[in-house]
Order: sequence, then C-alpha cells, then structure tokens
Amino acid sequence: MTNEWKPDTALVHGGTARTPHGETSEALYLNSGFTYPSAEAAEARFAADDPGFVYSRFANPTVRMFEERMIALDGAGDARATGTGMAAVHGALMSRLSVGDHVVAARALFGSSLYILNKLLPRFGVRVTLVDGSDLDAWRRAAKGGADVFFLESPTNPTMEVVDIAAVADIAHRAGAVLVVDNVFATPLKQRPFELGADVVLYSATKHIDGQGRCLGGIILGDKKYVSGPLHDYLKHTGPSLSPFNAWVLLKGLETLSLRVERHQANAAAIAAALHGKAGVKRVLYPGHDSHPQYDIASKQMSGGGPMLAVEMAGGKPAAFAFCDALKLMLISNNLGDAKTLICHPATTTHKSLTDEQRAELGISGGLLRISAGLEDGADLVADVQGALAALPS
Repeated sequence: MTNEWKPDTALVHGGTARTPHGETSEALYLNSGFTYPSAEAAEARFAADDPGFVYSRFANPTVRMFEERMIALDGAGDARATGTGMAAVHGALMSRLSVGDHVVAARALFGSSLYILNKLLPRFGVRVTLVDGSDLDAWRRAAKGGADVFFLESPTNPTMEVVDIAAVADIAHRAGAVLVVDNVFATPLKQRPFELGADVVLYSATKHIDGQGRCLGGIILGDKKYVSGPLHDYLKHTGPSLSPFNAWVLLKGLETLSLRVERHQANAAAIAAALHGKAGVKRVLYPGHDSHPQYDIASKQMSGGGPMLAVEMAGGKPAAFAFCDALKLMLISNNLGDAKTLICHPATTTHKSLTDEQRAELGISGGLLRISAGLEDGADLVADVQGALAALPS
C-alpha cells in the first residue's frame, strides 16, 4: 500500500495482505483465536512487542485489511472497524468522553444518534448542547463555556442540510474540542472531512461501502494516537467487533465503490431534476441542485451532489404515501446505499421516535420523503417518478 495511489487503485489494492498461497482475493479468517510457537512468543504478543494477532475481538487479519483499505482511501492515520454504523457512532463518542464533558452537536442527525446524545450520554454526566448546524454563531455560542467534542453529519439525514465542515472545525479547535464527522451520506469519494479539518470520521459501512444490502458494518478513522489508544481500548473491552466475513464482504464492496457512487450520483441528480418545480412537489433537497439552501457550501466541500436526496410533497403525509404507493420501480425501505433505489417516509420510520416538535424543528414534515438513488438506468427512474406524480390526486 502506498499513499501515492489514486483512490480507485486504493479501493482495489489497499491493505491487501496475502498468505504464502498468493490468493488474488483477500483471505477470509473466520477463526476467533490464534496460536503461538512458544510461551515466550505469547508473552511478546500480549505485550505488543510482537505485532501479530491475539484474538479476533481485538483484531483479525481480514478485518485489518478492511481497516487498512479505508485508511488509504480516507487519508487517516489509523482506523478500527465495528459491527454496525451505530456502534461506530457510539464508540467514537464514548471513547472520548468522561463525566463533566461537553458535547456540541448539530441537531439534524439520524434518530439513533440523537438517542445517544439526548438519552444515553446525560446518564453518564455528559452535557450535550444541540445547535442549528448551519448557524456558525450558534456553534460559537455553545462552545463559549468550553467543549470537548463537536459532532455533526453532512449532508444530514434526512433533510440533506449541508454543514460547513471547515468553519465548524475551526470553531471546535479554537474551543479545544475535536470534531467528529459522520460522512455516510456523502461517501468517502464525494467528501473528505479530514482535508476540511475533521479529527475523527466515521461511516456506517452497511450503506454505500457494502452497497448491496448484504451485511452490517461500521468504521471509525482518526490519528494513530487516538485510534491505537483510547479508541482501541474502548472497543477491545466493550466488544462491538466486526465479523471477519462481513469485513470480507465490505472489501469486495470497496472494489466497486467508485463505479457505483458515480452512477448513484448521476441518478440522484436526474431524480432531483425530474421532481423540481413539478405540481404537487413543495421542494426538492439535493446538494447538487442550485435550489439547495447550502448549494454554495456543498459546491465548495463536496465533489458532487452525492447519492442521496429528499423531496417534500405539497399535500403532506397523504400525498407522500400516495406518491410512494404509486411508484413501480423504487422500493419502500428505511435502508440506504443499496443497488436498488430506495424511498422512505422519515416521520413514520427512521425519525418516528422524535416528538412532533422535534421533527418540525428539523424540517421533517409529514410530506418529506428520503430517496437513496440506486444503480438502475436513470431514464427508468425518471419515468417512475413522472408516473407517480401523474397518479397523485389533483
């Protein structure tokens, strides 16, 4: 592996560690434990004097290949994989925080991330302040009394709000805090948070990294000191480890990530264009469309609009449901990042646990729909959208 490789090459070759058999595909190590040639060798391994493996809850050769490939792709110092994306969110936050610490986070987050911030962290004496992620002054005001961690996702789930990562990183660092960025919607190919000042970047690898709805996984990336120290110890002792088989599937997904994301993005742009300005559509939210409220920021920090969009139907929940039910090709599912185009109604699925007031504050109305563009022919997707719009009650 070399840092001189371009992303497409790193996605195919990064982190590969072949056995003496010289296999072309990555070896799959399903074992839980490892043996040592002597008691002295075991002692050296546990003392970290020997860099080999000890136990697959700590580290595993197949999982390590996935981590190394993501390190090469994202430009990180080190990484640790987890069993799910939410395990990555939880691990990235809890490994950094202690009683009395202060987290400042954008209020527009995935529902389970909000649960960690609003419900879980306060149980352990961590103070949490939620702010409007697009309001830089709100970040500054929240950090005036000191902060330890800033947390955001951009674009946000599900309203596609774009946060100025570089500006927030500067505010965080001036306050003595680290910035943690959930980069799942943009993918590592359309946004590079480390280059914008982020300290920790995480992904639900379940999404576009796998890309075909086959398995769960997550990953946390950062500098070597953090990853090999507090993060490694936290994950080692709490056990949210990634299955070696899932790591192998994710490695296969990474090989085609670049090809897939380009098609995802092209289809997302085509769907957004087909919906924008049409009767029955209140607004389309796509970072790559010039109607997006933060289009200028998205153009600055993203290399394209990405694979996700949202649309708000003018007729509220009844119109949103009627639109979904009239679709012939898009599938109704709360997952995202699949080869198939998926649509969901966040207010009754992914963000159902929020109160009506919280959803209103985030812009998650009864008419809002989230769309994850798939790999189908774009013309077929546009025809599906047009047909569903035509079927709406006048």
